[in-house]
This record gives sequence, C-alpha cells and structure tokens, in this order.
Amino acid sequence: MAFRKAAKGTALVGSGALAALYGLSQFSEYRRNQARLAHVEAAEQVQMTHQDELPSRQAQLATLKSTEEFDILVIGGGATGSGCALDAVTRNLKTALVERNDFSSGTSSRSTKLIHGGVRYLQKAIMKFDYEQYMMVKEALHERSNLLDIAPHLSAPLPIMLPVYKWWQLPYYWLGIKMYDLVAGSQCLKSSYVLSKTKALELFPMLKKDKLVGAIVYYDGQHNDARMNLAIALTAARYGAAIANYTEVVHLLKKTDPQTGRKRVCGARCRDQITGQEFDVRAKCVINATGPFTDSVRKMDDQRNPNICQPSAGVHIVIPGYYSPDNMGLLDPATSDGRVIFFLPWEKMTIAGTTDTPTDVTAHPIPMEEDINFILTEVRNYLSPDVEVRRGDVLAAWSGIRPLVTDPSSKDTQSICRNHIVNISESGLVTIAGGKWTTYRSMAEETLDAAVKEHKLSGGPSQTVGLMLEGAKDWSPTMYIRLVQDYGLEIEVAQHLASTYGGRAFEVAKMAQVTGKRWPIVGKRLVSEFPYIESEVLYAVKEYACTTIDVIARRTRLGFLNVQAADEALPRIVEIMGKQLRWSEQKKREELAAAKQFLYHEMGYKARSEQLTNMSEIALTPSEVDRYKKRFHKFDKENKGFITTVDVQQVLESISIQIDENTLHEILNEVDLNKNGQVELNEFLQLMSAVQKGQVSDSRLAILMKTVEESLEQREPVSVDRSGGGV
Repeated sequence: MAFRKAAKGTALVGSGALAALYGLSQFSEYRRNQARLAHVEAAEQVQMTHQDELPSRQAQLATLKSTEEFDILVIGGGATGSGCALDAVTRNLKTALVERNDFSSGTSSRSTKLIHGGVRYLQKAIMKFDYEQYMMVKEALHERSNLLDIAPHLSAPLPIMLPVYKWWQLPYYWLGIKMYDLVAGSQCLKSSYVLSKTKALELFPMLKKDKLVGAIVYYDGQHNDARMNLAIALTAARYGAAIANYTEVVHLLKKTDPQTGRKRVCGARCRDQITGQEFDVRAKCVINATGPFTDSVRKMDDQRNPNICQPSAGVHIVIPGYYSPDNMGLLDPATSDGRVIFFLPWEKMTIAGTTDTPTDVTAHPIPMEEDINFILTEVRNYLSPDVEVRRGDVLAAWSGIRPLVTDPSSKDTQSICRNHIVNISESGLVTIAGGKWTTYRSMAEETLDAAVKEHKLSGGPSQTVGLMLEGAKDWSPTMYIRLVQDYGLEIEVAQHLASTYGGRAFEVAKMAQVTGKRWPIVGKRLVSEFPYIESEVLYAVKEYACTTIDVIARRTRLGFLNVQAADEALPRIVEIMGKQLRWSEQKKREELAAAKQFLYHEMGYKARSEQLTNMSEIALTPSEVDRYKKRFHKFDKENKGFITTVDVQQVLESISIQIDENTLHEILNEVDLNKNGQVELNEFLQLMSAVQKGQVSDSRLAILMKTVEESLEQREPVSVDRSGGGV
C-alpha cells in the first residue's frame, strides 16, 4: 500500500514536471535545430589550410615568432583552450595557442571519459525548480549529441545501469531518467528502459544479487578524452592556427590605450621549454583558458586579482576488464558519503571513480592510497561476493584537478559557480574557467563571442557545430576491415587504429614495420597484451609529441591502462623517439627516468608498489611458509638465501623454457625490495603473503615459480630400461 501511494504521488508530481519540461524542450529543440542547420551550412564553407601534412612544431614556432600580430592568442591547450582556438580560427581570425606542457596534459586527460548532460544536475533542477540548472543540463545534452557526431571514431553511446535495491526507488529513478531522455529531445541517444532482477543479472552478472529489485538503463556518451582533446587541437592547426606545446607564458605584454590611457594586454612573452629560447607573441586579444591554473595567469595581469579557482581532486582507478561487461557501465547514485561513483568499461579495462576532495593546484597530482581504497570499498558494495575485489588488481590510478570557480563579478564571491564563467578584466584579458568537458565547444563559442565584442574583432559567428574533427571525415564502423585486408594488421590492432586515428589510421599503417611472421604481416606491438604498435610512436611525433610521457599518456593511453605494461614499453619507445628526434644518449636516459617518475607518482605505480614493502607483514601459516620455502629452494639450490637471474635461468633451461635475460631482470626487480639485484627468501615470503591477501595480483615471479614447481613435479625420473640400460 505504501509503495502504491509513493508511486502514485511520484507520478502526479512527475507528470506536471514532465509537461512543463516537454514544452520547454520542444521550443528549445526547434530553435536549436534551426541554428544547427545554419551552422552546418556555414561550417562547410570554412577552408582547411593543411589538409594533408600538418606543419611541424618548428614551423609552428616560426609562425608564432614571425607573425606581427594575431587576432587571438589562447593560453592553455586543454579541451577548452583547444576549443577556443578552433572556434577562433574557423571565424577567420588569425589564431595562436600556446601550452606550457603537452596538449591535454592536465585535467582534460584525467576525466571519467564520459560525455554526459549530468543526471544528478537534472535531479537538483527538478527538486529545486532551478531553471538555470535545467538549462545547463539541456546545453550539455545538446553538446553531447554534437560531440558524438563530429568525432564518431573517438566516441560512442554507452548504456549505464542504475541498480535498484528498494522498491520505492524504482518509480523515483525511472521518472528521473525518463526526464533526462525528454530533456534531450530528438538528441536522446537511445530510450532508457527498466530491467527485472533476472535480466539485470543477465546483462551485468557481477552485480550483487542480494535485495536487488531491478535496474534502469540509460544512455550517455563515452570517449577517449586525451585523443579527443588532441583531435580538437590538430583540427585547429589544420585550419591554420599556430599551436605549440611546451611553450610557457613567462609574462603578459601590455601597452597603453591612446584613447583611455589604460594599460591593455597585447600578447605574451613565451619560452620554448625544449630549447629555452624566449620570444614575444603579440595579439589583439589574449584568452586565459588554463583550467586549474586560471589564477596564475590572472595574477600576471594584475597581482591584486583575487583567486577564483577552488580546485577539487578526482581520483580514478583502472582494474581488469573482467570486472564489468564489455558494453555496460554502472552508476552508484549514493555512495557511503553521498558522492556518485561510475563503474565503466573503457579500452577493454574497467574504470571506477571518482572522488571529490579539496586539493592544492599542482601540475603533477598524485592519487592517494585512501582515495583508491575508498573507490574499491564502494565497488565491493555493488558487486557479488563471488567477485573478490583485490587491491592488487588496480592496474593504474590517477588524480585530475577539477577547476571549480567563483564568479568575480558576483556579489557573493564565495559561492561556487555550477557552470562556467567568462570574465573580462580591465586590461582586456578574457578568462574562461569552470565548466565541464562535454560543454567545451559552447564554452569556447561564448568566450569568442565575448572576445570579438570586447576587442571589436572582425570575426563572424561560430562555425563549430557540426564541424568534423581530426580523423572523423573518412571513418566508418567497418574501416578496420580495410586496414586488415590492405596492410595485414591483426584485427585487434586494426580496430584500435581505426578508433584512435579515424581516417588517419592508414597513415599509421603505412609507417608500420614488417614483422617477419606469416601473420600479422605488419605492426610490431609495443607490449604483447595491448594493441599499440611501434609505428604509433613515429606518428606521435607528427602529432607534436615531444617526450616519452606524451606517447604513453596521451598519444597512446598505455600509462592510464596499465603502469607495469607502460614501464616495460618505455625502453623501446625511447629508442624509436630518440632516433626520430635525434636524442643524445644522455637525453634518452633523462627521458626514460622522467617517464618512470611519471608512472611512479602520477599513474599510481608508487601506490601499487607500496603494497609490497620491506615492512610488509608476513601473514602465512607455518605450513604455508614451509610450502613456499620448498618452492624457493628449487631455485636456490645452494641454500644461499637468495636467488638471482642466473639461478632462475638455470632452472628454466632444465625444463626447456627460455626467457631472455632482460625480461628475467624485470621480473625479479618487481620483487627486489632493497634493489640489490637479488630476491631474498624473506622478500619472496612477503610477496606470497601479499598475493594471498589480494594486495598484489598478477605477480610474474609468483606465477613463474609456481608453474616451474608444477613442471618439475610432473617430470618422472627416466628408468634404466628406457635410457638404454646401464652398468
């Protein structure tokens, strides 16, 4: 009875809200469709300057130095900054962009990988009758649709399941999700639907069965965030923007306005981080799109400017793909502390996150162990007890800084904006801050509208709705088949190239080396378990990759998917890049060390490796200790108390197994806590204890030694008769 009353009440309240929202949506939809048709028609008239070959980084720097004055100079190469550059250049404005690190090196590569309107924001809009919040969701859903259209190779719709464990929540959540569909209007990806308990478990068998009532499935978009950001920047370059990564703004340039007598920003003093050379870039308008570093640029303009950025850290973890279905995400709408957790398949792995904690602004955020454990705890709450969620299964972890902002123009300067802000200082510096990944394009459009008006520039309206991004033009869902047929690539590699580079995948395939095998004919992998191939490193240099980190983190996503695999691939990547960029031996060593530091601190390798330390407790029973000692002594035949690569190699040769010395060294180094080149008995026992507790998984040494022990036990001694007799 109570359930029926709750459902009836929800339906009555919801029907009124649905009717109001429907009217708003239909009118807004009509206006958007009319604008969209006009925009697409205009976008087709924009001329692409570099259709075939991108200008090199050196050529881009030369343009920055030699151009007398740009119309627009964008500081920041994240999603918003790159979006501003693309919006500006397609308005026929002379455009420049500088980024002190790599494109998408900050927050834009460390997101949840979703393109979404924000279900929870719509819930707040309805509960509080907040029209501004409603329009924010409406705009995001429009942008979601556009982004899926203009980069179909990098993005796709993803069904997300919302499990329900209380009967009364079923109509409540269903109504909210249906409103989400309704607000999207004709841009709804696919209609949401309700699942019974049986069907929910069929689609998501890892889900906790106990007290499960049913589930609701809705659709949002998913993308490869760093590659999407890069596609936006490269598209801007193809339309004629001068863009340069590793180019830092040292200070802003100013001149006196003859009419008002005020100082106006007229460009920036820049430093090439690779060579150390400094030069001036002059522009009529400078746009500050630096995300969490917004305040540092604002203070370059005027030291008296108050801080408006209130940074928040969001940690994500990557665990093996078997934790989730291939094509179904999960949303936990109410965690133990009220936050929302997503659990999503991505690049054949599973992403879980995110946290939301205040932090300091830093270029190198580090995922903290307490955040990793919080996410694992929440994941355990939603998965079946049959699925053991182990700390050792965390393959990578990262922290991204979300730049929440306060509006300096508002009377209440302490109140955090729910959306983004565009602010113009007295000296003419245009700042765009806040917002979300999904709405980067509309944020850029609003920013350029303000810049054109403030600085009286000759640019027309925005042309970016419907404007296809790098690689999208010649892509099709079956394009990978041509890559297999024309070049002899593995199917998995061909699919990866098509979904990463789109129509440009053929250029990568042409650069691939012959393997010398019957199959695949071309395409040597960087690591065996991932589809990244060596020619991608060569192509990455064409895409302005300057460091090894650029390759493992943003041109490929290996560092975000598996830190150990990325670490193993580093020497080969350094070798290929070194040859292409003419690095000295010293430079190669520096690059290798820097990349290892990146993986260790920023990608969670440190947190992973600390699960096995010198202080690790050995929690084994006496019988288990005896068993593992016997296993250890099969390798330590001389009872030295430690084993080296030579010991392991000798045992492997006795059972006809060959592993090269470098690989063996890597395997032992994972367990060698004091880094003395040998694994001691105590270190081995600590390893086996950590494996049993789930703190460490997929230890190559543990698996290797167990396999060898089993092989040795299965080998029976050859009888005298079979050996041909004896004396």
